[in-house]
Amino acid sequence: MAGTRSLLLLPGDGIGPEVMRQVRRYIDWMARKRGIEFTVEEGLVGGAAIDAQGVPLTDATLEKAKAADAVLFGAVGGPKWDGLGFDMRPEAGLLRLRKELDLFANLRPAKVFDALVDASSLKPDIVRGLDVMIVRELTGGIYFGEPRGIEDLGNGQRRGVNTQVYTTAEIHRVARIAFELARKRGNKVCSVEKGNVMESGLLWRQEVTALHRAEYGDVELSHMLADACSMQLVRNPGQFDVIVTDNLFGDMLSDEAAMLTGSIGMLPSASLGAPDADGRRRALYEPVHGSAPDIAGRDMANPIAMLLSLGMALRWSFDLHAEADMLEQAVQNVLRTGMRTSDIMQPGMARCSTSVMADTILRELDKLAA
Repeated sequence: MAGTRSLLLLPGDGIGPEVMRQVRRYIDWMARKRGIEFTVEEGLVGGAAIDAQGVPLTDATLEKAKAADAVLFGAVGGPKWDGLGFDMRPEAGLLRLRKELDLFANLRPAKVFDALVDASSLKPDIVRGLDVMIVRELTGGIYFGEPRGIEDLGNGQRRGVNTQVYTTAEIHRVARIAFELARKRGNKVCSVEKGNVMESGLLWRQEVTALHRAEYGDVELSHMLADACSMQLVRNPGQFDVIVTDNLFGDMLSDEAAMLTGSIGMLPSASLGAPDADGRRRALYEPVHGSAPDIAGRDMANPIAMLLSLGMALRWSFDLHAEADMLEQAVQNVLRTGMRTSDIMQPGMARCSTSVMADTILRELDKLAA
């Protein structure tokens, strides 16, 4: 792919531009030190796009996202835009990207770095070595189902409606990614739903079971209700390897798993589409953290999740596994020195800014690449 790697950067709002700047620095480092170059464009999304262009995502930016090999997304939202209608809120830009690019599978790793074991809210012996992958269905379910809306019933009464709906094809394609991932990891998949009270959950369980029986009998499959999974994630998270679940439960469970690691500022994610005839997948990579408007512009944000999101892009979109390994090792090595941004600060460690953390990671990369 030399000379044809294309990236679209969408920094967004709040701390998004600050952490995306550190990605730019790493991309420059790749060109200088590894001879790996990317064609890079940048666009507006979220509140930044609303202010400049009147909508959270323009058609032109969407077309650039469709054409790029990968999209790197920062964060959107903030109190400035809280009064806008649902379709005009900054988050609508991200939802449109996911829907229009058909990014149906969200991969959310929850991995505890050795140096941050004590930063978790759980006991060190529970989270040490934790490495869970949550695969969340991203373009179906209750967030997109119809009918939806708020209706006036009269006499001062209103009703809000959302519809949870899934088809066999939607369930199979996300479960297939989970099974394929498990084959490269611990070879275990736990499928999560609420089949005891929801027909859509019962269908989910039946269809995951049917796919497993037909194509993935070598992978260990278990089933768990979503409320039980939520409890088990804080009781014994090490029992899980890959969790596959729907849009709503995946949203909640992945945030819960993220906090087991000590900070959502540490965690990347990938949203993937189906492969085309050439095997190319549309993909969007973003940190799990939000826009954090309270610290925006103060050089305080943790850039690691954004950098590791690029690391996921190196693996999934560009087959640059050695470079992804090197980036993850550099982060691990820097954390072992005691360098910490405010979100992962611990007693006896050295507090640093966004830019200094990135400086240190780049210096560590120099050592690893020597």
